[in-house]
Amino acid sequence: MSRYTGPVCRLCRREGEKLFLKGERCYTDKCAIGRRAKSMAPGQHGASMKKQKEYGTQLREKQKAKRIYGLHETQFKNVFKRAEKKDGMAGVNLLILLEMRLDNIVYKMGMAESRREARQLVTHRHFTVNGKKANIPSMTLKLGDVVALSERSRSLEKIKDLIANLDNRQSVKWLDVDKNNISAKMIAVPTRDDVDFPFKEHLIVELYSK
Repeated sequence: MSRYTGPVCRLCRREGEKLFLKGERCYTDKCAIGRRAKSMAPGQHGASMKKQKEYGTQLREKQKAKRIYGLHETQFKNVFKRAEKKDGMAGVNLLILLEMRLDNIVYKMGMAESRREARQLVTHRHFTVNGKKANIPSMTLKLGDVVALSERSRSLEKIKDLIANLDNRQSVKWLDVDKNNISAKMIAVPTRDDVDFPFKEHLIVELYSK
C-alpha cells in the first residue's frame, strides 16, 4: 500500500486552505497558500475548476481529514466504521478516534513539528507506550496510557532540537505533558472542542451514508 510522497503543499492547494502539514512553515510567508490564490488548485486546469456539487463538497471534507491525519482511504474508512459502532454521533466519534492515535499524540505533546514527522518518529521506534516499544502510528491510546521518548533516542541531534523547542509548544488539556522526562499521560478522552481544525464532520458522515 503506497503513501503519498509528493509535495504536501500541493495537497493544501487542492483543498484551497491550509492543512498545516509542514508544521512551522505553514505559519510563515513560505506557505504555498499564502503565495497563491486560494481558489487555484494544482494542475493545468486548477484555475478553472467548476463550483462543487453536494458530493464534491462531502468528498473534499473527507479528503481534508484523511490528509491532515495522514491516513489511506482504507484506514480512514475502517476508523469510520469503528466510530459508527460507538455510542454518540459518528462524526464526533471519528474525530476523537483520530485524535487518540499514537502519532497524533506524539505531535500534540510537542515532539514533532507535524503529524507526518510524528508518524516517522513512531515508525522508527523513538517512543514507548507504557514502557514498551511502540512502532505503530495508528495505535489507539486509552485513558491512563503514557507515551515517552525512549532513552536510546535522546542523544540524537534531531531529537535534541525537538526537546529544545518543547517550551515553545502549547500542549493540550487532555494530555499531562512532563517536559523534564519527555513523556505525556492521557488524563482525559479528547472532546469535539479539542479538535483544532474546523471540520464539518457531518459531511463525512453523509458521504459514507450514501
